[in-house]
Amino acid sequence: MSNTLWLAVGFLGQALFSMRFLIQWLTSERMGRSVIPIAFWWFSIAGSLTLLSYAIHREDPVFILGQSVGTFIYLRNLILIRRERRLQPDPGA
Repeated sequence: MSNTLWLAVGFLGQALFSMRFLIQWLTSERMGRSVIPIAFWWFSIAGSLTLLSYAIHREDPVFILGQSVGTFIYLRNLILIRRERRLQPDPGA
């Protein structure tokens, strides 16, 4: 891939990663309290994986480590949320 295309990948990853804060803020404003919506974690993963691929291309070990650990944490949060929802009783039952 050309250098310009890799820069575009890096900027896309940063945009995805930044969108999570906008989503969190708008959701919190709509709810009138601080909320972390599921979309926050999905945008975190998408941005982190995109930035990780850019970091690997750049061969930047600091950036690679940071994005790798972050991705694991974001995935773990989704697993915990899914587990919690499965254990909650169905209000319609």
